[in-house]
Amino acid sequence: MNSMQKVSAQPRFTNLSRLFVPIAAILVFAVWFSFAPPGLLGKADFVGYAICHRIGERSFHIGERQLPLCARCTGEFFAAGISLLFFALVSPRKSGMPGWKLGAPLLLFFLAFGMDGSNSYLYLIKETSGGALANIPNLYIPNNTLRLFTGSGMGIVLASILYPAWNQSTWKEADPGRALDWKKLGALIGIVLLADLAILSESPLVLYPIAILSVLGVLALLTMVFSMVWILLMQQENEITSLKQMWLPFLAGITLALLMISGIDLLRYQLTGTWGGFPLG
Repeated sequence: MNSMQKVSAQPRFTNLSRLFVPIAAILVFAVWFSFAPPGLLGKADFVGYAICHRIGERSFHIGERQLPLCARCTGEFFAAGISLLFFALVSPRKSGMPGWKLGAPLLLFFLAFGMDGSNSYLYLIKETSGGALANIPNLYIPNNTLRLFTGSGMGIVLASILYPAWNQSTWKEADPGRALDWKKLGALIGIVLLADLAILSESPLVLYPIAILSVLGVLALLTMVFSMVWILLMQQENEITSLKQMWLPFLAGITLALLMISGIDLLRYQLTGTWGGFPLG
């Protein structure tokens, strides 16, 4: 196929996608609502089930009701959701990456997340295994407070990288300025830290909206990633000029995200037979 044929085929394929994507979205949403547990938190569980171990001892609870994500994932994805909203408000269309200096604190957040996660995983093996594995050394006894804080730092890292990358891929006239600077980083850390302290109160008035926000953070990150993939596949990089033009990539992104979540959920449920966390015994 020569270049002229490729150009003429592109509009036809785009028109077909405008019909196909909404139909696919309706089908995927129907599956989600049909098979997910009942209630708003039940639908949130459906999302958390695909990405989180959901071990009860490592999660916050509203009374006897476990949150959709463990403490670490709650921190990670609520912080990512807050950070994306923060960037959208204070750094619209900015596509510059943090740079080396701002990369230093982000790297520290990443290393803290990895260290606490590794230590926590080793402690889990130690708790659930016998023999020589019971003597695995640990740096410290892990707890949900550290999981929440280190997860929150990682959420800031994810949003700080993904937000400018998304702007680089989508907008025709993206702002080349950096989305994150020292002042914005300080404000963002302060906002997330206050939210973390509120979560540690374990008040249902705090945990319920945080449960929903953390799941929305998951969907936001996945939708952005899959919308970028869609834009690249459709060869529409840097062609978006307004939010109205984002409806198809956005719908394709969230449809692919829910399709992936549904597939993982189905496989996990077939293996475990429960919507609960991974069994420890």
